[in-house]
Amino acid sequence: MGSEMGLRERKRRQTYEAVSEAAIGLFLERGFDKVSVAEVATAAGISKPTLFRYFPAKEDLVLHRFADHEDEAARVVAAGRAAGRAPLPALHTHFREGLDRQDPVTGLCDNAHVRAYHAMLYGTPSLVARLYGYQGRSEQALAAELGDGLGARAAAGQIIAVQRILAEENWRRIAEGASAQMLYAEALDAADRAFLQLAGGLGAEYGQV
Repeated sequence: MGSEMGLRERKRRQTYEAVSEAAIGLFLERGFDKVSVAEVATAAGISKPTLFRYFPAKEDLVLHRFADHEDEAARVVAAGRAAGRAPLPALHTHFREGLDRQDPVTGLCDNAHVRAYHAMLYGTPSLVARLYGYQGRSEQALAAELGDGLGARAAAGQIIAVQRILAEENWRRIAEGASAQMLYAEALDAADRAFLQLAGGLGAEYGQV
C-alpha cells in the first residue's frame, strides 16, 4: 500500500512539473498575458478542468518553482536545531551555501533561462502579487517552527523579508548586466551584514551570526 501511494505521489509530482514547464515555455516565448490557460492545457496534453485541479490559478503555473521552497526556512531551522544550531546561524549558513551554488532562489544566477524567468516574474504584476502569497506562507511555516506568539511571527516576518530583499537585489544587479561570478563577493558581504543586523535586532534568543 505504501509503495503504491508513493508511486501515485511521484506521478502527481511529475505531472505538476511537466505542466508547469510546458506553461513556462509558452509564457517565455509569447508573454504571460498572451497565453491562455486553454493553450497551456493543450500543450501539456490535459484538459482545462484537469489543469485547474493541479493549479488553481494561472499564476501558479509559473510559481510552482517556488512551491518546494515555501517551508524551506522552517526545514532549515528544524534541521539546525536537531544538530544543536540556533535558527539564525542555520539560516545564514543556508543562504550563503545557496549563493555558493548560484541557487536561483538567492537571485544570484545568470543562467539565460533563469534570467528570462525572473524578468517575466518581476515584470508581471499579477505574478509578483501571487509571489507575496507564497512568501506569506513561508513566514507562517517559519513562525510555527520558531515558536508560538507574536515574537515568533515578528521574527519570521523579518527573516523572510531579509531573504527576499537580498534575492531581489541580486536579481536587480544580474538584470543590469552583472555576472554571478562578478557579483558573488558583494552578495556574500550583503548577506553577512543583513544577517548580522537581524541577529542584533532579534536578540540572543535566535542565535548570533
